[in-house]
Order: sequence, then C-alpha cells, then structure tokens
Amino acid sequence: MYRASLARAALVATALLSPVVCPASPGPTPAPNPPDLPAPADRPYPGVLRVDVTATDTLRRIVHVHEQVPVSGSAVTLLYPEWIPGTHAPSGPLDRFAGLVITAGGQRLDWSRDPVSMYAFHVELPRATTLLEVDFDYLAPVSEEVGAIDFSSDILILEWTSTMLYPAGYYTRQIPVEASVTLPSGWTAATALERASDSGDVIRFKRTSVETFGDSPLYAGRHHRTIDLDPGAAVPVRLQVFADRPEDLLATDEEIALHRALVRQASLLYGSHHYDHYDFLFSISDRVHFSGTEHHQSSEDGLRGNYFTEWQKGVSGRSLLAHEYTHSWNGKFRRPYDLWTPSYNVAMRNSLLWVYEGQTEYWGDVLTARSGLLTRADALDSLAAVAAYYDHVAGRSWRSLGDTVNDEIINPRRPMSWSSWQRFEDYYDEGELIWLDVDTLIRERSHNARSLDDFARRFFGINNGSFVPVTYRLEDVVAALNAIEPYDWRTYLATKVREHATSAPLDGIRRGGYQLVYDDTPNAYLASRESDGKSTELLYSLGLSVDHDGRISEVLWDSVAFRAGLTAGITVVAVDGANFDGDVLKNAVRAAKGTTTPIRLLVKQNKRYRDVELNYHDGLKVPHLVRDESRPALLDDILTPRR
Repeated sequence: MYRASLARAALVATALLSPVVCPASPGPTPAPNPPDLPAPADRPYPGVLRVDVTATDTLRRIVHVHEQVPVSGSAVTLLYPEWIPGTHAPSGPLDRFAGLVITAGGQRLDWSRDPVSMYAFHVELPRATTLLEVDFDYLAPVSEEVGAIDFSSDILILEWTSTMLYPAGYYTRQIPVEASVTLPSGWTAATALERASDSGDVIRFKRTSVETFGDSPLYAGRHHRTIDLDPGAAVPVRLQVFADRPEDLLATDEEIALHRALVRQASLLYGSHHYDHYDFLFSISDRVHFSGTEHHQSSEDGLRGNYFTEWQKGVSGRSLLAHEYTHSWNGKFRRPYDLWTPSYNVAMRNSLLWVYEGQTEYWGDVLTARSGLLTRADALDSLAAVAAYYDHVAGRSWRSLGDTVNDEIINPRRPMSWSSWQRFEDYYDEGELIWLDVDTLIRERSHNARSLDDFARRFFGINNGSFVPVTYRLEDVVAALNAIEPYDWRTYLATKVREHATSAPLDGIRRGGYQLVYDDTPNAYLASRESDGKSTELLYSLGLSVDHDGRISEVLWDSVAFRAGLTAGITVVAVDGANFDGDVLKNAVRAAKGTTTPIRLLVKQNKRYRDVELNYHDGLKVPHLVRDESRPALLDDILTPRR
C-alpha cells in the first residue's frame, strides 16, 4: 500500500514537471501599440510659445486660451500637462479641457488624440507651416460636484498648467514662453512671475521657461492686500491676501507680526533661500476651495474667510503657511530624484514622499510653534491629535507606511469608506512622527548638543540663492544624518517605513519628555477643527466622527461603532430618544460612563431606519500630551523660538 502510493505520487510529479505544448489558440491577438511619444530632450526649443489667457467670465467660469506655437517639419505633438508637481500624481484637469481648435495660415487643421496617452494631441502640418494658432477653453468647476471651486465672483485661482499646450520632445526648462492674462475690470493679481507691463485689465509677463511658468500660479481678485513679511529685506517675502469681502483683509499688527516671525524662524532654521522673492498666494474665502500647494517662489494657500477677523477660532489651520513655505527648500529646491521629471508628461515616482512631505509636515508644525502662530499648548494639542489618530490606524497591520506614498496616484483624494483600514497619505502625519523620533534621538545621543535643525541647515541650506533643483536619494539623507550624529540611520529609517507595527511611532513623544493620554478635558486644536468642520469627533470613544447634520463622516476600523454596523454615510437621527445634536451625543457618552446602559441611536441608511445600541461605558477620550518629569523636556526645546 505504501509503496503503491509512492509510485502514483511519482507519476503525478513527473506529469506536472513535463512541458506542455499548446496549439495556437483561434482567439484574437492584441492590437499593436502606437508609436511612442517624442521623448523630452535637453535641447533649446526653436521658438517662443505665446500664451494669452482671458479670465473675465466670472458668471460661467469659462477661461479662454489662445496660443501661438512655432513649429517646423511635417507633424507636431502638443501636450496638455498631466503629472503636476506638488500633487505627486497625474492630476492635470483634462476633464475640464474643451473647445480645441488649431489653425495655420487661416486654415483649420485636424488633430487626433493619442490612443494611449489621452493628454497628447497629434497635428499633421501643411508644407512650410511655421506657426500654429491654438484656441481652447478651461472650464472651471461651477459646483463642488464637478470639483473644487477655483473661480468665484471675487477670486480667481489660475493654474497655468491648466491653460497651456506645449510641444513634446523638449525639457520644459528649454521651452521659452511669454504669457498674458486679461482679468475682470478692477481686479488685481499676484504671482511669482515678473511683469513686463500692465495695460488696463491686461497683464503681460516677462519671458520665462515653461517649467517656471507652470510653477508660478496666479491669484486674482476684487479684494486684495499685500503684506510685507520681511520689511527692508533685499529678497522680499510677501503675503498676498485675497478675500471675499474687504473687511476680511483687516489683519491686526499682532497677527502680522506672527507671520513675520514665521519668515524669520525659517531663515534661522535653513540659513538660506532659493528664490529672489517669495509670495504666499493666500485666499481667505468661504467660496473658493481651501488649498495648499507648493511652488519654488510662491505657494497656494487657502483657509476660511474669517482667518483674521476671528483669529482665535483658527487654530487648526495655522500650520498651512509654514508647511508650504518649507517646501521651497524641501520639495522644490531639494527634491527626491524620482519626483523630478523633465516635463509634465513624464510619470513621477513617489518613493521618498515620507521625506518630502513627512519632514515638511514636521518642520511646518515646528515653525508654526516657533513663530507663535500656535501657542506651545496648542502645538502640543495638535501633536496629540496626530499621535492619537495614527495610533488607531488598523491598516498598518497589512500595509506599510512606505506603500502609502502611492496614494495620490491610486486615489486622488476621493472619499474613502474605511480610511483607517485602507490608509491614506499617512506619509504626511505619521512621517512627522518619524522625524520627531529622529530629532529627539539625535538630541538624546548628543546630550542635546545637536539636533535635526543641524540636518536642515546642512541638507537644505546649500547653494544659497540658487534656484537650480538638487535631487536626493535615501543615501543622501542617511549621509547627512550621519554627518550630524553617527548611527545606523539606514536600518532605522527602512524599518520605520516598511514595518507592520501594532502602534504609531510614538518614541519621539516619549523621548521628548511627554506621554500621550486620553481624558475628558477639551483639546483646543481638536475643538477648532470641530468648529471649522462643523463636526463632532468621538474617534477614541465611540470610534466615529459626525457632521453637524448627523451624517457620519468616518468610522474607525474595529471600533465600537464599527462593531455595531455603522459606516460613513449613515445619518444619526436621534440619540437616546432625543433629536441628534453633537452636544447631545457627547452628553450621552458622558452619561453612559460607568453604567451598563447602552447608548441608543436611531439611524437612517438608504431610506431605511434602524435602532443601534453602542455598548460603550468609558466616557469621553480626548487626546493630550502630558509632561513626563522623568525625562528631559526635549520637545519643549524643539518648539522654542530660535534667536
């Protein structure tokens, strides 16, 4: 019996290992790929692009573009920007591109879209054609269902990458461009581009490269104020504020002083600059979208309309300016090697976003505290909120932080059903926790003689005044860290990025002299975030967040709410028999503490109602950082202003 079984097993194994020859199948064969697009080459483009933009239609939000494109030969391929720096993704708004008409010498030419690359348009040229006239429209969203609002009756956010076609086959830094914009009557504008002339409502800009052009968006509006953030400096830094109403521009002297302190603290940290002027393009509006996008000599920043007029309510948005400003050093000047591309239609790779965005998030929060834009107490509450959330991200059990660098490409910020399980862009805030860990480890090992400040100056402070990007690899980051404090940084960083830990990287908080705790004391940062978002956050008690109208916006994976069958999108109608209200729900959590009585919800899902019982009895859990007197207060040192 035993021998016969072995013989049969041997025959089966022999059959499995024998090559199998299959006849050709009678089914279809694949279509051949079209010819590759012309690869970008580092050679001067023989001519100057002309881009004229008309943005006067505030009612219908239609932006008209007319271009002149010098050409030669028998054919040309024109590209609409696809991979947009700062978004780390193929986010060019091709769905808002319309009305393309191309002519030469008065004759309309046919164009064809590339069958593989939807952003490429091929044009056959009549003999002796030297110039194309190109017209098309950028259709700005008219509602939030279409997309984020970037054009209102009072403010325009204009991305030049949305309003140009450029010739394939060249590095964008090698293509000269001259541009103009026509604005609504009486509007003013700000951009990092240098002006050649102003004539009525038409602004013409000096010749530059397509690379710089695309990196220099324009803000315009009816109500505008320029605030000098570095008076008397040879290299000016300005806050260009655009608002829905003129009264929203009224910043106090104290508020302006805090923003000036941000510029001063950044200069002390980096010891360099990589611009000949810098403009914060800042919309404070409830009508155009909140934003934050980095550029080399400017940044796009958007917050609520009462940013100045109700200053004390804006704690949760205060770090935006510092984050985007830091990107002038980390992200624009020093840039990951696989994120730099020669044109807008070459794919980016995001392997080092946990350095690019994670360390920028860290320095943004540190500089916000050092400048006084946040008090130390508010900065600690902000850090507690980050630490608590990422300590409840169940998705790290299956997905590493390093894989989240692909999230902008996988999901361009669409709503998610289970963000704590799927993970989303965790390289920002969890990356910040890693760099806090690095900073406190350097301080501890050097007895507080050295810190990540020294790394920042060594790594980002090189080539003062140069605009030319310097790319980096992980090896460069490790070498710079070792020059500050010798350690096995390669293994340390690789472990943090690749591991499947059971909790967030909180060693930096502990080493910094603090502990993460939960109690029922309000957290000022979270209270501001709830007020801004008109929501109620009970993530660490019930495991959910609820909008002001009762709609659940998030449920933590494997939380009390999760186990009760609640999901995002469900509406809470009543709490313990009372109409829903955020305070009513919080009071129910307080009342259930120490009892055995469940919290009863009436919820609505897909036009059906059901009762839900939440068996939770531990009261409100609000995150805070509290001092651990057994350790040095390194975190206090980190947040202290530099002199």
